Amino acid sequence: MPWHDAAMHDSDLQATLPGIPEPLTDTARSDRHTWAGLSTARWLAEGLRSAFFQAPRVGGHAPTPAQVLMVAALVSVLEITLLRLDIAGPARFDVQAWLSSWWSTGLGVALAWWAFPKMSGVADPAGSRSGRPRGIAAFFVLWLAASLPNLVLGQAVIGAITQGWVSAAVFEQAWFYWALYGVFTAWSLAVTWVLIARFAGLGWRAFVLMLAMMAATGLNLWQFEARAWVSDPDLAARAEDTRPRLRLSQETLEAQQALWQRMVAAIAPERPGVTDVYGLVFAPYAAEDVFLRESTLVSAVLAERFDAQGRVIHLLNHAGTATTHPWATTLNLQRAIEALAQRMDRDKDLLVVYMTSHGARDFKLAASHWPLEVPPLSPTELRAALDQAGIRNRVIAVSACYSGGWVNVLADDHSLVMTAADATHTSYGCGQLSELTFFGRAVFDEQLRKTRSFEKAFAAAVPVIQQREIEAGKTDGFSNPQIRVGEKIKPVLQALEQRLTGR
Repeated sequence: MPWHDAAMHDSDLQATLPGIPEPLTDTARSDRHTWAGLSTARWLAEGLRSAFFQAPRVGGHAPTPAQVLMVAALVSVLEITLLRLDIAGPARFDVQAWLSSWWSTGLGVALAWWAFPKMSGVADPAGSRSGRPRGIAAFFVLWLAASLPNLVLGQAVIGAITQGWVSAAVFEQAWFYWALYGVFTAWSLAVTWVLIARFAGLGWRAFVLMLAMMAATGLNLWQFEARAWVSDPDLAARAEDTRPRLRLSQETLEAQQALWQRMVAAIAPERPGVTDVYGLVFAPYAAEDVFLRESTLVSAVLAERFDAQGRVIHLLNHAGTATTHPWATTLNLQRAIEALAQRMDRDKDLLVVYMTSHGARDFKLAASHWPLEVPPLSPTELRAALDQAGIRNRVIAVSACYSGGWVNVLADDHSLVMTAADATHTSYGCGQLSELTFFGRAVFDEQLRKTRSFEKAFAAAVPVIQQREIEAGKTDGFSNPQIRVGEKIKPVLQALEQRLTGR
């Protein structure tokens, strides 16, 4: 029988016996050969198609475990590399923060296993012919690969802005950042939704899965703000700075103990009938000399302009002052406040606290004195120490980025609180080449040499700071220094000003 007659006979037999599978045509045989054992590159290519809402051409096939690991590793390495662009300057990688961001991925895979139709094997010939993708492994690999364009484009734009590679006024606006974030988040969710629909159809399970993914995205934004890369100015300082380093020897530790005892013993007592000013100056960041200079200047201004000679404690972290100044640690801060409280009239005298360092978005004051371990200081810790000591009248100034976050914690009727920035902006002038911070220079080195009113000095300093930030090219907006003056501290400060000026 000729080959073509045999083929016709088989076709006729198929028509009369529906239980026998349809024979593959030459094209079908070719397609099955093409799709058998998809390469890792092909899985990536089909995932990239999915990123632009094109159907992935994988049929019912599934990637091997090795392919899943390779794609996950590729996406992870690229993500870690691109996220580094979020931080301008030295940074360190936080493995824990990066791993914590993967919880939503695990949740998505678990729910996908519940939502998707079950399949019995790694390959589904029927799925191959229908073109419908199947399986959790296939979804996971395509989902990861589909995230790549969003990741690359989004991080490239944000990184270019952060690193200063592009310069335009619109990039400095908060609304632009959130609009950009919204666009890329919407893209990511839309790609995920379409991919889920291709695997699970449009049933209620797929709808629940998508709602869960949207909720996880919102929860990540709201509660999981830890970043894979964290700014670390110490890296550059340790690499470039050739100055002597602190040596934690027995001699150094004993010198610190003796220094602390002499300092406490030398605190001048309060004078009956006089509203004395006591000072506590705190500079916990040893890596940059600007904080040494500024804290020393503020200590001198308090002594000279506010009649506080012998009543100022200066806590300082610096490699060159281990034998002259007590260390600026949280424990020493608490002890210094208690020591001052023992010498002053807690109800009538005034305590001025000045703090200068780097600040973080969580409002903690950066502390560093390598190799000494020094924890950062929070506003609640300072408030607790002051309340426990029972010191009523307080003037508190914080020169640090995001220091406006200290205001609500520290403010009360008996306190004046002023900060170098609001809670969402950086301050300026705390770099290696800075002589003083913009805030410290304008308020203490300039205005408080002209007046003894903290309110007047602050009011006069703010426009000066703003103009200097403009001239310096500050790119993230005006620092917006803050002040809060309690009603019951006002008469105390007015009486002090009158006494000091002789009016």
